[in-house]
Amino acid sequence: MPRPNQGRHVKFVDEAEISVEAGKGGNGCLSFRREKYIEFGGPDGGDGGAGGSVYMSADPALNTLVDFRFKPQYRAGSGRAGAGRNRTGAGGEDLTVDVPPGTSVIDVETGELIADLREAGHPVIVAKGGRPGLGNTRFKSSTNRAPRKTTDGEPGEARKLQLQLSLVADVGLLGLPNAGKSTLIRSVSAARPKVADYPFTTLIPNLGVVRLGPERNFVMADMPGLIEDASAGAGLGFRFLKHLSRTRLLLHLVDVLPADGGDPVANATSIVAELEKFSETIAARERWLVLSKVDLLPDDAVAELEARLRDALDWQGEVYHISALAGTGCEGLCEALMQAIEKHRERLREDADYAGEQQKREQKMAVEFGRGKAQGLDHA
Repeated sequence: MPRPNQGRHVKFVDEAEISVEAGKGGNGCLSFRREKYIEFGGPDGGDGGAGGSVYMSADPALNTLVDFRFKPQYRAGSGRAGAGRNRTGAGGEDLTVDVPPGTSVIDVETGELIADLREAGHPVIVAKGGRPGLGNTRFKSSTNRAPRKTTDGEPGEARKLQLQLSLVADVGLLGLPNAGKSTLIRSVSAARPKVADYPFTTLIPNLGVVRLGPERNFVMADMPGLIEDASAGAGLGFRFLKHLSRTRLLLHLVDVLPADGGDPVANATSIVAELEKFSETIAARERWLVLSKVDLLPDDAVAELEARLRDALDWQGEVYHISALAGTGCEGLCEALMQAIEKHRERLREDADYAGEQQKREQKMAVEFGRGKAQGLDHA
């Protein structure tokens, strides 16, 4: 009997490619003044209107890029042609395309990061409208009293854009399938991801808000588990890994007693290897080591495993012990996470250099992912 979800082709709705085209400028007008009693009126052809531009803006009401898969083309209005009596044509209507906060906008052809849209109220131009054409009035001179010259409006910019939506979370859960990530997020938040005793239960990212008190909370992201060669596109790997670019820190969960009989130390080193192969930026992100399901082993066996992990990973930091099912160690872990996140938020507010470094890191990650797409690494 097939297991649930086995064989399903699942795609994250977190990326899309769209085409945007700004409006063409209106043509200039060829016209001469014609009124009663004025036999030889001069030129009075007006200029065309400017083409409309395409903007992108973050809208907090949106949380998915799915709509862009059904509507991939966007075009701003074109400018109207000029008219006689020196009347300028109406400008083309600008177009604002709303995207979810956390969307990176990348030019597909050049790989340039155009915008990293985080907050509402800060629209960014992604395609500039065409310049308007000039009417013949513009070409009147002392030697040419009746010019017949005009110019046409210029076409607007056209671009193919890649939109990347990375989950904005404070903590990202990292680990092999069935390492206990979904159980942990169920234990410490109101999120209810599916939990079962077979791998790959989590097929899409889940977000949970962990609340420790009034105005003390953080967002935890439960991701699909990694497998070997995830960095090269195997399984759900590539689309999963890019989500980690925006997390403040990573919790690396190691199952102390894997259901498949595997070695926890080998499993942990394989995760680190996948991160390093995928992105140096993510591999350098702050990472905490957590032994999961410690209630399944005696204390001395857990201590022995921790010693092996420290040696294999050259781990100098703290190692947390938890059992999400039994609730052991979860409260202390969440308090430590909260304190680290509060310190991070305070530095973002008060230290401009620190905030700038964080933004540059995220932008670098977005560009790295864009290049990976271009090289055909995303097979998920």
